[in-house]
Amino acid sequence: MRVPLKTKAGKLKRAARDPARTQERILAAALNEFATHGFAGARVDRIARRAAINKRMLYHYFGHKEGLFSEVLRRKMAERSRWFAAAPDDPAESLPYWFELASGDLDWIRLLEWEALQRGGGKVINEEKRRQSAANAVEDIRRRQRLGHLPEDLDPRHLLLAMISLTSYGLAFPQVARLITGLSPNNSKYRKERMEFLRRLGAALRPGDQSAIELKNQTVNSPRK
Repeated sequence: MRVPLKTKAGKLKRAARDPARTQERILAAALNEFATHGFAGARVDRIARRAAINKRMLYHYFGHKEGLFSEVLRRKMAERSRWFAAAPDDPAESLPYWFELASGDLDWIRLLEWEALQRGGGKVINEEKRRQSAANAVEDIRRRQRLGHLPEDLDPRHLLLAMISLTSYGLAFPQVARLITGLSPNNSKYRKERMEFLRRLGAALRPGDQSAIELKNQTVNSPRK
């Protein structure tokens, strides 16, 4: 069914009057498109149609597809910076915290999966900014290690990577999670079990708790008098 010209003109006028709202619609549509098709497979026509705007307006705001992808990344990185700032230091709280956030942000996980498939180990869009964001996250792990929340003898880079894997792998590969646990990651029982597992694993990561475990083992293995 063809949209009447008056209707199209009306949408364009409303978009022109409220550019901030229009850009938000474009970015929401773009995130969905990139998550569904990856950067290479994404089509500006589909993004414009989903955002209910003229394609020329999309180019006016973001220049080209890579500019649009860069803005989606910039906003997601800013969002994650806010999440990091609000994250608990205690791993028994922070692992469930990150899992809960990841569960509500599947488009971002799918976008990263597409990027891995399409770019492999090569450079990614906004590489330098994203490296800096990763470096900031590693520095936050170091800070938590200095404060005694995480073991200082573990490489903070690999510790961060392990924590990301613990909270997002099952969401990124739901078929693997289902084969192992018998439950789909969108099942409430799976999420409840996963949250409890991450809480207990996080508690075991605390240096104080680890010392207590080692002391208990020494007591158990020591010869009786």
